[in-house]
Amino acid sequence: MTKVNDQVRRSADARGYRMKFGVLGPSTNTVVQPDFDDLRPYGVTNHYSRIVVDNAKAVSNETFMAGAWEISHNTAAAVEGVLTCQPNYLVMGMSAVTFFGGAAGAVRWRENIERISGLGVSTGAEATAAALKAYGGIKRVAFFSPYYPTANGEVRTFLEDHGFSTARDIPLQCPSWIAIAEQSEERLISVVKELDGDDVDAIVQVGTNLSFMKLAAVAEKWLGKPVIAINTATYWHALRANGFNDRIEGFGRLLEEF
Repeated sequence: MTKVNDQVRRSADARGYRMKFGVLGPSTNTVVQPDFDDLRPYGVTNHYSRIVVDNAKAVSNETFMAGAWEISHNTAAAVEGVLTCQPNYLVMGMSAVTFFGGAAGAVRWRENIERISGLGVSTGAEATAAALKAYGGIKRVAFFSPYYPTANGEVRTFLEDHGFSTARDIPLQCPSWIAIAEQSEERLISVVKELDGDDVDAIVQVGTNLSFMKLAAVAEKWLGKPVIAINTATYWHALRANGFNDRIEGFGRLLEEF
């Protein structure tokens, strides 16, 4: 059960009296909105603003990267929309471009959104790095994504910039944005088993439209090592960045212990 801390109210809002998060996600993404609501402590509300994009047919490295950049270019309009409800903080419900350009590129991307909005921002990339560091003792990881190989290369570079080497990675190469949310639990279990090994300290999933939060929590128990879902990490990062130390059960050690 979620515990409510004693932080002073920041808003007179009837439901979001502790915090109003503005959440930005692609219009094709059907997972991140319910995922973030599952993680929402009492008194914190999520206000979703859709980054309008077509259901890109990502059938190659080139078309995937083009589609990812389309999402990035359309983010500013979604920021403007969500600002009308006067949120206190922004949480990114899209992740691919937040990894691009390594650690420096991630900082530039976040700072641009902060400049546009005037608010703090949690991104998937920086949240993933922070989550790995929170566990402690992690040096070598394996990860998977719905992306194509070129985008996975960007994730590897980002992780390396933060001190984590990649033992292996799997790009699922989903054929469209909507198809990302249609990946079966059986397939994801198979991927986790393929990635695991004695040479891996943790397993990471990126790509916010993959439904993996609950499966990650289960896998963490049967593998005996950290298994990090990007939606869990991003929401955890947003809560902790704003001083909320609520311990939320059922979604893995990250939200229960750190």
